[in-house]
Amino acid sequence: MTALPGGVGISGLTVYDWEAADGLCGGTPHMHLVCSEAYVVIGGAGSVQTLTTSGFADTPLLPGDVVWFTPGTIHRLVNDGGLRLVVLMQNSGLPEAGDAVFTFPAPVLADPHAYRRAAALTGDHATAARRRRDLALEGFLSLREGGLREFHTAAHRLKRELLDAWWIRWREGPLAAAATTGRQLQALKAGDLSHLGQGEVSRRERPQRQLFGMCGRLHTYAVSDSPTRPLRGPSGSPHPHTSKEHR
Repeated sequence: MTALPGGVGISGLTVYDWEAADGLCGGTPHMHLVCSEAYVVIGGAGSVQTLTTSGFADTPLLPGDVVWFTPGTIHRLVNDGGLRLVVLMQNSGLPEAGDAVFTFPAPVLADPHAYRRAAALTGDHATAARRRRDLALEGFLSLREGGLREFHTAAHRLKRELLDAWWIRWREGPLAAAATTGRQLQALKAGDLSHLGQGEVSRRERPQRQLFGMCGRLHTYAVSDSPTRPLRGPSGSPHPHTSKEHR
């Protein structure tokens, strides 16, 4: 089976309808260090709350909308009723390998062991996912008042030992996909059409198993047998969007 174009990851997502402390329903605030993310809204309504160095924003999500954001964007999905998305992730494999950081309160971020305990889905997964969401929301609401730069520093400190492994995944996934296009272009310039004779079609049915992710209940598509396939992260759970400890 060939990988999705560009080494992209894909999941179906039904956003949590659990009410939080601020009266809104939705998912767990978090940030990606090197991966952009896109939402294709396929049902319901809601919004994505974002926090960057430019400030706070609340972007509506309605059926047919496509919304995307770059690394460094803290994001929280809000479900106003039946919100369902198709999630596209840049650098398939990196989110699964820990590219996401929860917006836990500063004392938790400062202690790697406390962070891993707070991020893990142990016992009843629904209960654990809701507890994790509530703790991250506490930190998110605090960050809206300030401290974003300090959060960036803490996120880097938590994940820096993973950077070499991320580099390998990027090199063997998205970079390799781009390099393949370069080789094909060179071949076409030389009149070599051989790769056109190697066309193939791949298909995946909707996964039946649902995972508890950061943002909601996930149907994660296994779209490649490459080194970028989902792996377990430091917390022992898959990517928080695929059961996010990320995504």
